[in-house]
Amino acid sequence: MFNPFKPERAVIKEIIKETADTTTYTFSFLDNGVRQEFRFRPGQFNMLTIFGIGEAPISISSNPADLETFQHTVRHVGNVTNALSKMQPGAMVGIRGPYGTGWPLDVLPIKNLLIVAGGIGLAPLRPVIQEVINRRQEFGQVEVLYGARTPAELLYPAEYDTWRQAGISLRLTVDAVPSGNTWEGQVGVVTDLFRYMSSRPEETTVFTCGPEIMMSYVVKGLLARGFRPEQIYVSLERRMNCGVKKCGKCQIGPKFVCRDGPVFAYAELLTLPEEVLGGAAR
Repeated sequence: MFNPFKPERAVIKEIIKETADTTTYTFSFLDNGVRQEFRFRPGQFNMLTIFGIGEAPISISSNPADLETFQHTVRHVGNVTNALSKMQPGAMVGIRGPYGTGWPLDVLPIKNLLIVAGGIGLAPLRPVIQEVINRRQEFGQVEVLYGARTPAELLYPAEYDTWRQAGISLRLTVDAVPSGNTWEGQVGVVTDLFRYMSSRPEETTVFTCGPEIMMSYVVKGLLARGFRPEQIYVSLERRMNCGVKKCGKCQIGPKFVCRDGPVFAYAELLTLPEEVLGGAAR
């Protein structure tokens, strides 16, 4: 039986260096029963434990159809993630989860999707893209707008052709191109891509994840183009902590991000007493 307070042991099966400070880890549970029962929805997260160091909430970034393993794409910025960066395949970690809500793929009234991501924010949206490909006939137009600071910091570039071959429109931008680098794409923030997108407000649902300041400008830009708050879903993953609504650190009014989120309709955030994402529509 799943115990929300007990980390299950999992082994690192593969390590892929994504950028200078970001790595994708493939894990598999040691216990066969746990491995067979583990299922997640795109947008959910796990609590990842480094024994003797601590734990951290990390969004699941793999294909929901992969039943033997799962992945986390991790930026190494704290004690837990820096300790993880020193581990090799075969090392052991603890995993609690999955927790939280997911992106509402199965209840969308409109099956056209606009996905807007910035930096590491593509990681919790990657399972959405993979699930769309798994069930491509269930979705209409799917458009991805993705930005990073430099070309070297774009995540998952080896997968872009696969996404495009599945009929997903992908537009990329970077904030800057360092001297000596070659880049033929757009230069600018991700909201600059709105002028090129084909998604229309009357027939599209939006999923967005990235730094909160980025999501604030994304929401403002989309509202100005006629999108409604109830069409826009955001992930507040950076507010998560314990995963089980005990620490209170993720509480926003009556909501707990770890239980009621991390994915919220923007319309729901507007009902909360605390201003979220800069109160883009207030």
